[in-house]
Order: sequence, then structure tokens, then C-alpha cells
Amino acid sequence: MFTEFDLDPQLLKAIEALSFKKPTPVQEQAIPAALDGQDLMVCAQTGSGKSAAFLLPTLHTLMHKKVLNSGTRALILVPTRELARQLFKQCEALAKFTKLTAGLITGGAEFKFQAAVFRKNPEIIIATPGRLIDHMSNKIGLLDDVEFLILDEADRMLDMGFADDVIEIASHCAVDRQTLLFSATLKQQGMRHVIKQVLQDPVVINVDSIKGEHAGITQELMLADDDKHKERILTWLLANETYRQAIVFSNTKIKTDQIYHYLQYHKVNVGVLHGDMTQDERNHVMQQMQQGHITVLIATDVAARGLDVKNIDLVINIDMPRSGDEYVHRIGRTGRAGQTGLAISIVDTTEWNLKSSIERYLKIEMKLRKVKAVEGRYKGPKKVKANGKAAGKKKKEKATDKKKVVKKIAKKPAIQTKDVAAEPENKPSRKQNNGKVQKPSPAKPRFGDGTAPFKPKKSS
Repeated sequence: MFTEFDLDPQLLKAIEALSFKKPTPVQEQAIPAALDGQDLMVCAQTGSGKSAAFLLPTLHTLMHKKVLNSGTRALILVPTRELARQLFKQCEALAKFTKLTAGLITGGAEFKFQAAVFRKNPEIIIATPGRLIDHMSNKIGLLDDVEFLILDEADRMLDMGFADDVIEIASHCAVDRQTLLFSATLKQQGMRHVIKQVLQDPVVINVDSIKGEHAGITQELMLADDDKHKERILTWLLANETYRQAIVFSNTKIKTDQIYHYLQYHKVNVGVLHGDMTQDERNHVMQQMQQGHITVLIATDVAARGLDVKNIDLVINIDMPRSGDEYVHRIGRTGRAGQTGLAISIVDTTEWNLKSSIERYLKIEMKLRKVKAVEGRYKGPKKVKANGKAAGKKKKEKATDKKKVVKKIAKKPAIQTKDVAAEPENKPSRKQNNGKVQKPSPAKPRFGDGTAPFKPKKSS
């Protein structure tokens, strides 16, 4: 129970109002360690309750460790605007019965308005790295009083190229701060460098022993011939599966829009979310999804993190994600907080090897599902390697390649070159005869020893 953590009664009241019954595994391990003031490095899958795992101890410490005339004391960095907004709402809900305030700093919002947020001096700032750097360059000493630095979805921030920004931001926070790093994987490229620069003797908490294990999520695979066939499978699934809300993931903005209009034509209650939309448009779609006004959301990986909707029962990958970590975050939109969900990946011949790489990386196996109504020609590769990838055809060696003869090229004598300076200018290349140029007579054939070729005598 949360009462075992000895949290402030006002926080326990908020926990009860949110109907949090018992701590999740990551909360059980991270909250006590964070309350002890230690730096943490936590690896836990999406949907495991990470937000409360760092928000509750941070709020508790801010309430019981009062500092007069200070600026912002806690900074939470996240990779995307959607995750920032989601986290901001949860922070406000947990701090509802306290006097603590929070501010939101992300791209897409008016810069002057956000500068006013800093002037209100909230105890907690939730920000994306790029926009925060802009504000830091505009005001010196903005983060001098930050005692708590929290990096949420650290692996995603590195994927998006924020490693240098994160290190720069951390260098402007208080030296004796407490730093908490939460990530779906600690093996991300560049993670060691960030950890070395930002954390001090961190306690490592690894909640997920198997990276791709989602006990409450059924992971299936369906085969497709091409994009048109994928659309047929998609419409069949949305018409025949039982779900409250669903998310369909695509790899590109263009394809996301195409699928959105395709489903609109088929009278599906659908919404769309990708990076080319304005912040107001994205906020509106998120709100519509949260309120249940949208049944199916077509999205890029913008929605793979930070979208926490309780009624999502179905996730469909119409494109295979580009990495195993992204796959984990996509399917993690369902089966959250102990619920069950279904994740289906639609794979064509060009994606089989990518699918196999993801299975191998995450140590999982997607169950092949066949539906006669939408079954196509592609049945998977005829031969499969030990690693699960399709076995390619070996090229037949040409017979001539086997019987190559190495020819020895005789060395030619070096050509002697005359001294160009000794030759007169404009010297004709042919002999002159009475002012006329005489054409050289053709050379007589000779044998290698210099003798004339043999000519047989004519018979009489």
C-alpha cells in the first residue's frame, strides 16, 4: 500500500482520489530510494507507473524541505510535447491538495507566455529540452535553484538528438542536486556518456528482466502482399475486433494522412496525429481521444509515448516500427495499469527481416494469425535462417569463373623518350620531299628475332 512509503497525508489523499490502489513494481522500488535522496537509474517498460514513481517522492520532499526566496526547484525533462502535457496533468492531480505549482514549457506555444510562466516561479517545471534551452539563453541563472532533475524517457531523448542539450541543462542546475533517470532501456547508444555526465553513484533499478515482456498484451502477426492489402486487413480488423478505442501506427506523416482519409471514406470514427500538425490541433486531438470522441487514432510515433488513454484495447502496426524499443512503446499504449490489450503487426515481404530483428532483440515471438477473409498470396519466406530472417538465394557460380586462366602478360621494354628541349619547334612528324609531306610506308611484318617472314616459292 502507498501508506507504507510514509508520504505526506495530502499526497495520500490525492492518491485515493485517483483510485490508485497499490503500488506497481517500479513504484515499490523507486519511491523509497528516491525518498532517501539517492540518484536513480531506472529501467522500466512504458505503462508501468513510472510517472508516479518520481512525482510522489519529489512532491513529498518539496513539501517537507522548504526553501525561502528560491526559483524553480524541480525540473522534469521529457522528449515530446504530448508526454509533457500528460505528465503536467498527472503532476497537477497529485499536487491537488498541496500548495505546490507546476509550469509547462514546450515547443509550439507562445514564447512570451512561457516567459510569464517562469516569472510566476512554480516549484516544478516540466519541459522539452529544445524550448528550455531557448529560455535559458534568454535569461541567465534560470535553473540555479533546481534541486531535483528528472529525465523521463531518456532513451527517446537520445534518439531525438537531445543528448548535448540534456548535458547542457544539467550543468546549469545545482551541483548538489538529486537526479533521477527513467528509461525503457539503459543500453541506448550514448546513454553511458549521459549517465557519466549527469548522475553521481546512481542506484540501478531494473524492473523488466525481459525487454519486450508485456504480460497483459497479446502480440500477433498478420501477413500482407502490399499496401493495398494492408488497408483491407486494417478495415477488417477495425470492423471485427472487439475494442473500445484503437491506435494505428504508421512510419510516415504522408501515409498517416492517407490512412486517415481512407478510413474516413469507410465511415470510421477516426482522428489523426503527427508532427506536421500545429500544437493546438494536436492538443485538440488528444483531448478528443481522452474524452472518447475518437474511436480510432492514426498516428506516427509522436503518440508512441505520452499518450495515456485507459480505453485503448487495440494497437495496430500498419508499418513495422524501425526499432525494438519503438515497438515496445507503441504496443505499450494498451495493456496499461494491469489491463489487457491486443497488438497486431501487419507485415509484408519487405518487413519480414525487420520483424525478425525486433523479435530477436526483445526475445519475443509474435503469434501468426490467419484470417481467410483477408488472406493474401504472401505466406512468409520459404526458408528461414537460425536468426529468423529470410534465407536469400545463393547466386550460381558461372562455369567460366571456375575455369579462370591466369594469363601472364609479358613485360614490354620501356619506351625511350627523347629530350623534348633538344627538338626544334614545329618539327614535322613526317619526312618532307620537295615541300610535300611523304606518307610513311607501311611497316613490313617481322618475326620476334628480326628476320623476314618466310615466303613459299611459286611452283612452275
